[in-house]
Amino acid sequence: MHHFRSLIKFVASLFLLFTAMQVLADDSANSPLGKGDLSPQYAGIQLDGTELAIQPDDGKAYVISFWASWCAPCRAELPVLGNVQRLAGDKMRVIAINIEDRQVYNKLERQIAALGLTPAYDPRGKAKKAFGVGPIPHTIIVGRDGRIINVRKGYGKSALDELAADINQALASAPNNAADAAQ
Repeated sequence: MHHFRSLIKFVASLFLLFTAMQVLADDSANSPLGKGDLSPQYAGIQLDGTELAIQPDDGKAYVISFWASWCAPCRAELPVLGNVQRLAGDKMRVIAINIEDRQVYNKLERQIAALGLTPAYDPRGKAKKAFGVGPIPHTIIVGRDGRIINVRKGYGKSALDELAADINQALASAPNNAADAAQ
């Protein structure tokens, strides 16, 4: 009986150790990105099924916003980001990644495109995990060199000046593309 209890304790210890290792591995795989980190490239799927990617060599700055239809701050932020896209033109690409299922995305894709944003959705959470997204809205500003300028969590009109400063910094950053650097 004593050996049986020892075996049970040993198996329970192994289980706890394995579980702790999984939690640590999951945390490191979903660790948040910070200023200066290289941006992940995967940015979701478009309506036609093609994958959308951040192109660090295209010389553009990026704003990537993770959002959902049920999120009021997200719905308030998207028109602001549409204006950013309109003002920045082809120097920047604003991507709005919906974290809901395809049915919801299908209903909203045209509205997002009408704002001038590049719509995408993240059905398997691959982009969400790569960018370390927790609560939404979660917005990442990426410079023309492919490095993260800032990660913004939440949205409020009081933060618009900071958002504008981040976007201006992203647009002013040196491009990663040799062709653009020569211009």
